[in-house]
Amino acid sequence: MALWLVRAGAHGEFEGKFLAENKLFLTFDDLCVDLRRFESSEALAQKLGEIYTQDGLGRRRNHASQLWPFAHRMQVGDWVILPRKTDRTICIAEIAGEYVFSDKEENPFFHSRKVKWIKEGIPRYHFGQDLLNSFGAFMTVCRIVRNDAENRVRKMAAHKFGPEQLIDIVSAAHKNGSEAGITDDAEASDAATDLEAAGQDQIAKLVMARFKDHGLSRLVEAILQAQGYSTLRSPAGADGGVDILAGSGALGFGEPRLCVQVKSHVDKPAGIKEYNELGGAMKKVRASHGLFVSWAGFTKQAEAAARDEFFSVRLWTQRELFAALFEVYERLPADLRSELPMQKIWAVAVPDV
Repeated sequence: MALWLVRAGAHGEFEGKFLAENKLFLTFDDLCVDLRRFESSEALAQKLGEIYTQDGLGRRRNHASQLWPFAHRMQVGDWVILPRKTDRTICIAEIAGEYVFSDKEENPFFHSRKVKWIKEGIPRYHFGQDLLNSFGAFMTVCRIVRNDAENRVRKMAAHKFGPEQLIDIVSAAHKNGSEAGITDDAEASDAATDLEAAGQDQIAKLVMARFKDHGLSRLVEAILQAQGYSTLRSPAGADGGVDILAGSGALGFGEPRLCVQVKSHVDKPAGIKEYNELGGAMKKVRASHGLFVSWAGFTKQAEAAARDEFFSVRLWTQRELFAALFEVYERLPADLRSELPMQKIWAVAVPDV
């Protein structure tokens, strides 16, 4: 058996389709050719030169090393890691079907494999940092081999994907992670790492340490204040669905008027019950808009409800929270920045291939 990494688009734009249809897809545009026709990765690379004429030989070989195993190496029973970009969680599936090519499908979904989703929405911090580094490889498809990754993930499954045991992380550090005989598969160890994702993993750990429980409301309030809102934060304890009230202007009398709910649970996505509680609180305080912040993300039912109320409610997962934090960081109070020290850096951007 093997452990694979598959991405659902450069920006996670196809994650919903992967999960809803219980399938993996190759999302390379215009690749309407049956991959089983090719006897080697090199032969496939030559064909890619006819489809993607602007690509050089190195890029074509890189793509072929990812496409080839999807059709020829993956086996029923192998496990697959899908790192979600939309809510920064990890999903794990078991391959349940052989490679299928269909030129009748919409571009780029010509290539697929059926899967059974074993677990969705696993917090990233449950995995050791070395595994997260592998999950951050800049590849669409690759095999994860180093650091005894497959055995460690399967051992986590036996414990319902709770946080990885320290003894397993330490043990992996003393093992040889290489595997002989794999010549055609792209491996995570060969790929550049997504430094942005790695940096956000570190920030997430620091936020959980410094702003846990009701402290997350304090961070959200500081972000809103830096955005120009006047705020009122509820004390810790039962809040009736209101953690923060925020309004535009010096006194907070302007529009929009926000009712904000903040959930700091690390393992429990906010559901429709909590979402409806926010709606009731909005009516009670006469807020024109609602903001729901959930560290662990949201259930599909809550996300669907928010889509129906797009013009009145916004959902913030870690992704949106970090985006807002980075935008206003330099305007945050000095004492809060000392609790959350960060520095902007420049690095070479490697395209997600």
